[in-house]
Amino acid sequence: MAEAERIIGTPDADGEAAAPAEQPRGRRRVVALLVVALVAYLLDLGSKMLVVAKLEHHEPIQVVGDLLRFVAVRNPGAAFGIGEAFTVIFTLIAAVVIVVIIRLARKLYSLPWAIALGLLLGGALGNLTDRIFRSPGVFEGAVVDFIAPAHFAVFNLADSAIVCGGILIVILSFKGLDPDGTVHKD
Repeated sequence: MAEAERIIGTPDADGEAAAPAEQPRGRRRVVALLVVALVAYLLDLGSKMLVVAKLEHHEPIQVVGDLLRFVAVRNPGAAFGIGEAFTVIFTLIAAVVIVVIIRLARKLYSLPWAIALGLLLGGALGNLTDRIFRSPGVFEGAVVDFIAPAHFAVFNLADSAIVCGGILIVILSFKGLDPDGTVHKD
C-alpha cells in the first residue's frame, strides 16, 4: 500500500478498506470546516460593523501610502461592482453555495478541503448577511466593502476568504486530493 493511501485510509490494491484505526475521522473535518467558517464569518462581520460605525461618511484611511487605503463602499453588485441590477440573483447564488457546502460536508474526510470549504462558507455567509440585512432591503442589500488597493476593486474580508478558499480548491484539485480524502492519479 502506498504511503499516501495508508495515511488517508483509501482502499488498498485488493479493494479492502484500511483498518478502522487508519481511517480518517470525518467528524473532525466537519468541525474544522465549521470553525474556519465561523472565524471567517465573525472577522468579516466584525470588520464591517467597525467600518460602518467608524469609517462610513468619513475620509478614507491611508494604510500603506497610496498603495492601500480603507474606504467604506456599499456594493450592490458582484466583484468590481458588476451586476448591480442582479443583487437578488447574487443572494440566491450565495444561498445555493452554502447548501452545496453543507451537503458536501457529509462526505468530508480531508482537512485541506475542510479549510477551503470553511473559507468559502464563511465568506458566502458574510456577504449573504449583508444582502439580507443591509439597506435598501431584504435580498437587495449592498455588501460593505472597505479594502481598497491602488488600481484594484474595493473588497472585504468575506471576498478574501472566498478567493483564498477558491485558490485552495484549485490547488487541491490539481494535486488530485478529493474531499473524501482519496487521492486520484489522472
